Amino acid sequence: MRASPDDWHLRLFEKSVIKQVKLRALRDFLPPTEGKVCLDLGGDNGVISRLLRAHGGVWHSADLNDDAVESIRSLVGERVSKTVDGAAMPFADGQFDLVAVVDYLEHLRDDRGCVAELRRILRPGGVLVVNVPHLKRRSVSRLLRSLAGLTDEQHGHLRPGYSRQGLESLLGNGFRVTRVSTYSRFFTELVDIAVTRASSASAGGAVHSTKGLLITEAQMKRMEKRFRLYCFAYPCLRLLSKLDALVPFTEGHRLIVRAERA
Repeated sequence: MRASPDDWHLRLFEKSVIKQVKLRALRDFLPPTEGKVCLDLGGDNGVISRLLRAHGGVWHSADLNDDAVESIRSLVGERVSKTVDGAAMPFADGQFDLVAVVDYLEHLRDDRGCVAELRRILRPGGVLVVNVPHLKRRSVSRLLRSLAGLTDEQHGHLRPGYSRQGLESLLGNGFRVTRVSTYSRFFTELVDIAVTRASSASAGGAVHSTKGLLITEAQMKRMEKRFRLYCFAYPCLRLLSKLDALVPFTEGHRLIVRAERA
C-alpha cells in the first residue's frame, strides 16, 4: 500500500527501517486471513492494524490507552476497543481464529493474565502470533540504546523483553508453540537507535503514553521539512541495515513466535 501525500501515518511507516522489517516478519508468520475473524493487539498505533486488514478477513483491533485507541480508530474506523491491562478483554469466548500481538506484552504488568485471556478468546486450534523485544544476555545494541537515553521507561516497557525460553514458558500453559524466530540484527538496530534518538530530540508536541511516543498530525506538519530531508537519507539507512547479512550467526533483537491454542 503506497501512502498518499496526506496519509502521514503511512508515510512515516514506509520510511522506518525497523517497522518495515517487523511487518515482513509478521506477514511471514501469519496464516491466510481470508474468511477468518482476527484481532490485532498493539498494532503500531493503527498503521499495522490497517495493513493487516488489507490481507482479508474481519479484523478487530485493541490497545492499552485512549490515545493509542483513537489513533487506531482514525486509521481503520470500526471495531476498535480499549484493553486497560490485557487481562480482561472485551471479547467473547472463542471469538477469534487468529490473534496477532504486536509489541504489547512488554507493556503489561500481568502478562500471564493476558495469555490466559488470549487462550479464552481464541477458538480451539486458533493461531496466536506474538512479537516482542528479544531479551539477550549480551547486547551491544541495548547498551547503545541506554547511552542514547532510549530507556524502557521512555517506551512504556514494564519489562525489557523476553528470551525464547521465557516466552515459550509463558505460552506453555494453553498453547503449543509451532515456530520461533528472531529478526533485526545489529545494523538494523543501529539505524533504529539513530533515527529514534533524532526523532525524540525533536518530538515537541508528541504524546507520551503507556505505549511510548505517539506522534500527532500537528507535530508531523511542523516536522515536514526535516522529514523530507530524512527521506533523502533513507535509502542509505536501508542499505546500512542490510549489513545484517554479514552477521547471520547472531540472533536478532526482536522475537516472534507462532503458536496454536491447545
